Formats: sequence, C-alpha cells, structure tokens
Amino acid sequence: MKFTLNWLKEYLDTNATLEQICDRLVTIGHEVESVTDRAEMYKGFVVAHVVECEQHPDADRLKQCLVNTGKEQLQVVCGAPNVRKGLRVVFALPGTTIPANGMFLKKTVIRGVESNGMICSESELKLSDESNGILELPSDTPIGADFATIMSLTDPVIDLAITPNRPDALGVYGIARDLAASGLGLLKTIPQQPVPGGFDSPVTVTIKDQKACPLFMGRYIRGVKNGPSPKWLQDYLTAIGSRSISALVDITNFMCIGLNRPLHVFDADKLSGDITVRLSKQDENFTDLKGVERTLNDSTIVICDKNGVQALGGVIGGLDSGCTADTVNIFLESAVFNPSMIRRASAFYGIDSDAKYRFERGVDPAFADDGIAIATRMILDLCGGEPSYTVVAGSEPDWKRTIPFSTTKTKELGGMDIAVPEQMNILMKLGFDLREREDGMIDVNPPSWRGDIDGQADLVEEILRIKTYDAIPPVSVYADHAVTSTALTLEQKRLSDLRRLCAVRGLSEAVTWSFLSEKAFAAFSYPDHKMTRIANAISSDLSVMRHSALPNLIDAAKRNADRKMLNASLFEVGSIFYGTGPDQQPVVLSGIRTGASTTTWREKAKAVDFFDIKADVWALLTHAGLNPDAIAISRDAPSWYHPGQSGVLRLGKNTVAQFGMIHPGVLKNADIDFPVAAFEIFTENLPSSKGGKKSATKATLTLNPLQPVTRDFAFVAANAISAESLIKATKNVDRNLITDVAVFDVYAGKGVAEDHRSLGFTVTIQPSGNTLTDAELEALSKNIVAAVTKLGATLRA
Repeated sequence: MKFTLNWLKEYLDTNATLEQICDRLVTIGHEVESVTDRAEMYKGFVVAHVVECEQHPDADRLKQCLVNTGKEQLQVVCGAPNVRKGLRVVFALPGTTIPANGMFLKKTVIRGVESNGMICSESELKLSDESNGILELPSDTPIGADFATIMSLTDPVIDLAITPNRPDALGVYGIARDLAASGLGLLKTIPQQPVPGGFDSPVTVTIKDQKACPLFMGRYIRGVKNGPSPKWLQDYLTAIGSRSISALVDITNFMCIGLNRPLHVFDADKLSGDITVRLSKQDENFTDLKGVERTLNDSTIVICDKNGVQALGGVIGGLDSGCTADTVNIFLESAVFNPSMIRRASAFYGIDSDAKYRFERGVDPAFADDGIAIATRMILDLCGGEPSYTVVAGSEPDWKRTIPFSTTKTKELGGMDIAVPEQMNILMKLGFDLREREDGMIDVNPPSWRGDIDGQADLVEEILRIKTYDAIPPVSVYADHAVTSTALTLEQKRLSDLRRLCAVRGLSEAVTWSFLSEKAFAAFSYPDHKMTRIANAISSDLSVMRHSALPNLIDAAKRNADRKMLNASLFEVGSIFYGTGPDQQPVVLSGIRTGASTTTWREKAKAVDFFDIKADVWALLTHAGLNPDAIAISRDAPSWYHPGQSGVLRLGKNTVAQFGMIHPGVLKNADIDFPVAAFEIFTENLPSSKGGKKSATKATLTLNPLQPVTRDFAFVAANAISAESLIKATKNVDRNLITDVAVFDVYAGKGVAEDHRSLGFTVTIQPSGNTLTDAELEALSKNIVAAVTKLGATLRA
C-alpha cells in the first residue's frame, strides 16, 4: 500500500513530521516497509536542452549529443530512438546513481566517443515501465531546473505492508483514520457534493446471481470530454508507480487508492443494450484491457451486454468497452462482489489488479453509494458532462451486528488498565457506535468498513493498538510473576519427546502437505470415511485432504531415490483429516524407512524390513508409557499395508498404532520400485492424552537371590494363530512367576500339517521367596499347556 505524505494530509490535519508519522504507524500495527525520499533519490538530475544531435561515427544505433545543463554544455552518447535536437530532457549528471538499476555514472568512452552522464527514460527514473525512449519534457521547462522540484517529486512515498484482516487500511483515508484515532492529528471529512441526476439512464442493470454480486450501482454521464488529468492527480498516481492514463481512468484509480472504493468506467457508446451481471459460461471468450484474450470457466463473475462479456467483475475491465480520448458518454460502475469468488477468479486467470486486491479482501458495502457520488462530482469537475439518476440493482449486504463488550476484558486479555471513557473514545474515533447498558456492558456496533471485527477480543485489540503496544507495561518473569510450571500440555510434551526419540533412532523430521491427489487418497483411505475436497486447491494434484501422511512421506522418499539417495528414514507429526470438524482431525506420528538398515562393520547391509519398523514402533510406544503386555496385536491393518507383514496395536477398542511393509501393489501404482516400511501412531489414543496422570513404565533392575528356571515348549498351531497370542496366554498363567516368553524356533514342513507350523518357546520362571519344587513346576507347566491349548494349539510330541 503506497501513498505520499501530501496525499495522506489530504485527509489528515496534522503537523507531525514524516518520522513521527512512520513511527506511529508502526506502533498502531501498520508495518512501514519503506520510505522513499524522492528529492534525495533524484539529486543530480536536472532539466537539460539537447543543443546538438548527430549520428555516432562508429555505431548505427547511437547518437552523439551536446546538452546544455544550465551551467555547462556536456557531450553524451545516447541510444534512444526519439532523441533529437531541441528536446528538453532529464539529464543525470556524472556522480549520480540511476534509480532503476543502481548504476553509478561517471565519465566514460562509448565506441570511441566521450560521454558524460545520461539522458534518462521513464523506466530508468522509476516513473513507469516505459523504456522505448527518453522522457520528453515540455518545451517551456526551465533549463537547469532541479528535476524533482519541477516534476513535484519532492513528496516522500510511504509503503505499508497491510495485513489481510485490514482491508479498510487499503485506502489512504483508512490510514488517516487510524492515525487520527491515535491522536496524531484530526481526520478531515470527505467533501460530499451530491450531484442530482437529470434524466433516466439509457443503460439498466440486472443481477442474475445475488450471491456473486449483491449490489451494483451505475450512473450514465453524457457529454464528457476525456483528456489528461490535472497535474496534482498525475503526481499522486505516478508517485506510487501507477501510470496516468486519462482523466476518467485516473479518477477511478484515485478513488481506489485514496478511498478504497474500486470503480470502473465503461464507454457507454460501446455497450450494446443493458448490463447483466452473471456467472460466466464454460469456454466463453473475453479480451481484457491489456489485450489478453481469455477463455473463461463457468464460475467467474462477469459484466455483460448483448454482445458478451465486457468485464470480469471486480478483477479487470474489457478492451471492447474501455474508455479512450474519443469517449463522450460513459457508464460509471460501483459494485460489491463476493470476495471468495474474486479470489478464485484472479488465481485462475493469473490477473493482479488494484481492484481485485481490495475486492478479494472485502470492501465497505455501505460506501458504494457515496463512492459513486464522489466520483461523479470529480468527473463533472474534470471532464464535464451531465449525469443520469443512479441505477441500483440488488441491495446493500447486511453488515450490521452488535457485540456485547465488557471493558474489563482489556485488562484481562491485554494486560493494560485503561479508563473506560478512554476505551470508548478510541472505539468511537475508529467509527464504532457505542451504547452503554444497565448491566455495565457496552453494545458495540462495528462500522461497515470493519468486517474483521467479530468479538470482544477484536475490540480489545483495537483499543490496545491505538493506545499503542509500546504502552503495555512490561511484566517481570521473576518474583511474584515467576513461571512455576511448564506451559506445555502433556500432549505437547509427549509429542516433543517422541520427536526426539525418532531423531535418536535416525529418522529425520519432515513437514509435508496436508493434502494430496485423488489417486493417492484412493490408495491411502478408509472405506467408511468420505473424501474432503479443497474448495480452492493450489493444484489438481493437491485437491483433497489426507487420511494418512504416508503417501507424502513416500513421495519424498521417491524424490530422494530419483537423486540416488536411496536410504530415507523420515517421520512427521501432523493432522489427518476425516472431515472438517475439529474432532475429525487427529494428530498422527507417521514414519517410513527405505533402502538399507543401519549397519556396522560386523554386519552385512540388508534392506529394511518388517522387524526394523516394528522395533521403531515398540520403542516409541514404550517411551510413551505403554505396557507391552497390555497391547493387543491383530493383523487387520489397512489396505495400504502388506497383509502378511503388518500389524495393528490396540488398547481396548482404541487403535494406538499400525505398521508394516507397504503393499507392493500400492508401490507399483505409485511407480516406486523399492520396499517401504512404515508406521502410524495415533497419539490421541495413547494413555493419559486427556490430562490424566502419566502411567509410564519404569525401567528397574530387581536383584533376586533365587536362580531362574527355564522350560521349553513346542506347540503346533495353525498359521492363523499368531505367536503373540500364544505368548500372552503363557504369561497370563502366572505373571508373578513367568518373567519372559521367547520364541526360539519356528518350523513348517514334514511332520507338520499343511497350513500349520511348530513354534518353540522358552519360558523363564523366576521364583521369589522360596525355591519351586518339582511338583510346583510340573503344575505350572500343565497350566501353560492348558492355556495354550484353549487357543487351538497342541503340544508337539
């Protein structure tokens, strides 16, 4: 958002210096990106007269000129096609710096001819993009005069970075309002001189889609005389980098930048019939003001006549109905458009304009009428003409709302104790309407230009902002204000700890998109969950919200593999999206491993497998406080896992993790030719995630004076019976005595029935207090066999 100091003072009565204004802008929340002192920038640039202009003796495209600077005559080589004898030009003396490229000028020799300084073009002076020739000044411009002074370029230019929630600050008047509210001057009233209409407009307006365009106002003005703008208007526009075109167009630009009211002017004689505002038709054609031919989609707001589209509403006008020097009759538009539809249209067509920039953030819906009245007065003053009655289609959107406000919130939320009258005064200066209630609350009605104000916190922010954040008293973190406990929740601390453990285990953290393609979604989605599409996707390959972070991690591994980085160990902590509600977006810790497992000099390299990723999962869950014995294991992993090399871990009905090798078919469809091991841990289903005490298992060493006893068992079980279920059944026989159960042998083949296998277990028995007798050991062994037999296994002979 650029404007000059004098432009600001058109709306703000202040004696503050430039430095004071910039300091105050920062303290009330407007970042000053730059301040350009053009008087200093153009120091050394003077008006010169081209006394002689001859062909360069050794270059066809260069001229050898003699220029009079008012103090001396200097020889200069110039390549501009329009340089000629008798011109008044802008001359940069040796020792100056060209604004456009930072080139420092000094005496030089060009193709054997001495050259001192440079005759400048508009682009070199950063006045516009025009670079086809040098800038030609009027013939009566004083020779030797300071260029900045002659061209009224001594007015400093302020450039602000406006946050997206402050569309009201995209007008110079809005900035003036904020400064006045902060006490740095008085806000001037915008001159209002309504112009009554003298006839009915021959052009009427019909709105076909009220959601797209709730309000469209227009005014027919006949008998105008278009031409150059007055110098003051040209100076304001050129100072901020906007090229002066004609009085009619410049007036709309002045209204857009100065008062945040985008307008458009049609050449009424080029319109065929009445105006209709509707949505575009698929593959409809349109040529914009810049001469670019565009093929439209079916969701763009368009302004049409009988011949077709004449403008993209709120974005850009059309070439066919644009104003020229021959324009006599015009139709002036002031409308309100749907911000999200403007945003989508500008993104789809790649068009950026001052109007689009404001409409997509939301303009003041109540200023459309005043805006067209002010612009009408300017047009009559500068171009003459006779206006019609105002044409109105649609109605002003309902923007009025009431926010109950407690002034104590300023202290509670902002830490500043401000007297109630001062709080009310700040809000009133910003345009808010206030009404005190008997219960001590204040009903606050935000103005039409502040669509961002939605609740009490927003009002507190406005009060603190205008009071300035610098005035908030500092609070010590020591003594009475000492922080006595961590600010992190249990869930946040656990995620931080899990991140550290992932890093310790050699995984690198990644941050990937929260969305993916429909193809990837189909491969990594649950059958009972619906697809959540993105209304304004950044690309067709990123059009739906993810049900799993794995496809994006796998895609990252593929990009690494394409660059010969075959080993990828990645993890990500982020939400997955089953829907749009906050309870449908669980946080998941996901990870993958590809390539070779970490090896030492004693080991041979091997591809990552199921057991590598299982080790990651068990380490992470144990660190999170889970007791391994309390976890149930099943094989019903989602379809993107290999059915024979995957598992699901549950605590009761809640799934805490799923892991395994990614299904070969999924990898093949993704054009991946290497195995991928992956895991997903659902952190919200871990114990104590909702605020209870953490029940982490502690690693302790218990020294027992009695010798442990081991017994080996071999059972024949169907392949469908997991070894883990047999281990748990064995441990549950007597958890006080049985301290470990380990598989030492797996056999399938001769002597074992088809679809069965033999599993050998070593059971460690640790007596305490008294040594076990043979009878006690025999009884324990029988109980183990009985428990395992109940699951369908038989003791192997």
